[in-house]
Amino acid sequence: MIRKSGVPVPASILVLLLSEVVLLTFCYALAGYLVLEVDPSTYLLYDGGLARIAVVVLAIVSWLHLLDLYAEIRTVSRVALVLEILQAIGVAFIVEALLSYADQNWRLPLHVMIWGSVLVLVTLSVWRLTYWHIFVRAFAKERILFVGISPVVEDVSEELAKRPELGYTNLGYLDDTREPGTLVSGAKVLGPLKSLREIAAATEPDRIVVGMTERRARMPVQDLLDLRFSGIPIEDAATLHEDACRRVCTRELRPAQLIFSGEMGPQRGMVALQWFYSAALALVSALILLPVMLLAALAVKLSSRGPVLFRQTRVGRNGKVFTLFKFRSMYANAEARTGAVWASKDDPRVTAAGRWLRRMRIDELPQLWNVLHGDMSIVGPRPERPEFVKVLAEKIPYYRQRHCVKPGITGWAQINHKYGDSIEDTITKLEYDLYYIKHISPTLDIYILFQTLKTVLTSRGAQ
Repeated sequence: MIRKSGVPVPASILVLLLSEVVLLTFCYALAGYLVLEVDPSTYLLYDGGLARIAVVVLAIVSWLHLLDLYAEIRTVSRVALVLEILQAIGVAFIVEALLSYADQNWRLPLHVMIWGSVLVLVTLSVWRLTYWHIFVRAFAKERILFVGISPVVEDVSEELAKRPELGYTNLGYLDDTREPGTLVSGAKVLGPLKSLREIAAATEPDRIVVGMTERRARMPVQDLLDLRFSGIPIEDAATLHEDACRRVCTRELRPAQLIFSGEMGPQRGMVALQWFYSAALALVSALILLPVMLLAALAVKLSSRGPVLFRQTRVGRNGKVFTLFKFRSMYANAEARTGAVWASKDDPRVTAAGRWLRRMRIDELPQLWNVLHGDMSIVGPRPERPEFVKVLAEKIPYYRQRHCVKPGITGWAQINHKYGDSIEDTITKLEYDLYYIKHISPTLDIYILFQTLKTVLTSRGAQ
């Protein structure tokens, strides 16, 4: 696992991305050598050929990203894989057609584009299949031995089993409550806690992860100390949970960690920097998207009675209450009878135009004013209503701590978790929010914005 400013990037996915950029470039360069009548070296190196190829490669890789082929690299269907690669190639042809109208100098020769695309379809399909079946296993090198089987360990084990590209191999568990040989998320219980030394010597783990439901008088402290001083890293299950699941585990979080740790709270410098680039981005976005907002306002006005803008009180940084603006997507006075209720995915209060605005996230655009006014950031935890905050803060530990940064139009929880109207969903989203607060940075914000754009363009993913 490679982590860059809070963005967890599995090494297998990074290698796949870089290898495919090289492979795509090679295919179109080879096509140039095969079909061009002029000297291919001169064309590629001195006449801008490589720059034109880079545009095509960028278009293909971007579309593969939108299709989630760099999020889930497991090949489920060969036919589906070929069709998705064909889609990406089709997008590249569309980009080339648009470039031909703008500037002919940026367009690849047609024969190079055709033969290069044929090579891409064949080689990329073969490479994807080969990479999944052979190379991904090579990245699963870090061997994990679990001491105890707590609910957190079970969550982590399921995530490691689903995502081999993370680079971990689950050797098994030591536990006193289950019989040896019992399967848990694809790995076996290897023996009781007292056998830690013998099992560690036999399995040779790269890391030991401790996740016990009850540690008093049961944790093999002396054995863990000896193994730690023999050179084997030992960590709490909550740490691996954060790496694998990309959210802070509130079940294992203690107040002392928040008080004494310098890692959990947001860095002041990062918060100040975020305010600067959020305001700049909001201003530029508002100017560019003004025609879209005018059309959205017209659609709201014509589709149902009521005001174009929807105003609602939300809780911001440090509990400060502010008025949030959105394009109205519900019928006027939708909560007159029900009072404040959570929105749901197929909310019957939503108008026909509002459903389209929500799907494209256009209803959120007036919040750019909230960013410019200083109440929100482009990226941050979702701003919640005071009625809900009061209830949730009483029921969920650490819920108040999500208000230590400005709320955002989009955020880490929104791109990683679905619509939810339960306490369990709220806890999961809180864990994502705490992860974001801990790792807040421009790099993480850029990643979230790209993922949000993908969700908008494909109408898939979390909300």
